[in-house]
Amino acid sequence: MSEALQYDIYVVVIYIIVFLFGAVVGSFLNVCIYRLPKNESIVKSNSHCMSCNTPILKRDLIPILSWCLLKGKCRECGAKISPRYTVVEALNAIGWVLISLHFDIISCGFYAILNCLVFSALIVVFFMDWDTQLISMYVVAVIALLAIPEYFLYSSRSGLDLKSHIIGLFIISVPMLIIALASKEKALGMGDVYLMAAAGLYLGMARSIVAFFVGIIVAAIAGLIIKHFSGNSKFAFGPWLSIGILVSIVWGWDLANLYMNFTGLGELIYGEGYVSRLPFGY
Repeated sequence: MSEALQYDIYVVVIYIIVFLFGAVVGSFLNVCIYRLPKNESIVKSNSHCMSCNTPILKRDLIPILSWCLLKGKCRECGAKISPRYTVVEALNAIGWVLISLHFDIISCGFYAILNCLVFSALIVVFFMDWDTQLISMYVVAVIALLAIPEYFLYSSRSGLDLKSHIIGLFIISVPMLIIALASKEKALGMGDVYLMAAAGLYLGMARSIVAFFVGIIVAAIAGLIIKHFSGNSKFAFGPWLSIGILVSIVWGWDLANLYMNFTGLGELIYGEGYVSRLPFGY
C-alpha cells in the first residue's frame, strides 16, 4: 500500500471519527436544549419518553441511528418522537465535519475543535431561543471561556493583540445593551446582549462587527418570511445572531476584507494604495 493511499485512508478515518463524535455531542445538545430552560440537571437524570416517562434504553440512545430504527416512535408506548432530535444530532455531526474541513483539522486540530465547540453552543442558542425566547447564560459562558484558548492558539500567532478581543467584547454588546435598556427589552433581550459580548470576545473586533451585521440581515429576511406565513412580526433574535456568529467564524476575515477593499475604507484609514488583509500576518 502506497504512502499516499495510507494517508488518504487516515484522513477519511479522522473525518469519520469527527462525524461520530459530532453526533454524540449533538445528542447531548438535545438534552441541553430541553432541560436548560427548565433549570433541570443535564447530567443527573436519565433520558425518558416524554409521553409515558419510561427511561430510554441505552440501545435506543444511539445518535441518528436509533430514531431511524424505531421509526420515530417510543419502543414502550409507540408515541411519536420528534424528528428534531435527529436533526440536531445530524446537524452537529455534519457541521463538525465541514468546520474541520474548512480549518483543516489534520494540521490545525485544536483550533478546528474550538470552532466545532462554539458551533455546538450556537446550536443550543438557536433552538433554545427559538422555543422559549431564552438564552442560557451557561452556554454563553462556554463561548466566553473558549475565547481564552482561541486567543493563545490562533489570534496571538496571526498578529492580533488582546486589545482586539477586548474591544470585540464591548463594541457591539454595549450599543445592544443601550437599546435593550431603552426599550425595556422589547427590542432586544439581555440574552442577546450577553451572547454578542461572549461572541465578540471570541471573534475580536472586526469579526464581531461582521457577525452582528450578518445576523441583522438574516434576521430581516427571516422576519419577513415569518410575518408572511404567520402574520406575527415578533420573533427571537438569538437564532439569527447565532447564524451571523457562525458565518463570521468561517468567513469573517474574508467579509471584513471584502468590505474594506470594496468601499475604500482601508485606504481611508491606512492611506492610499492600502489593501486590507485582516488579520495582520494571516
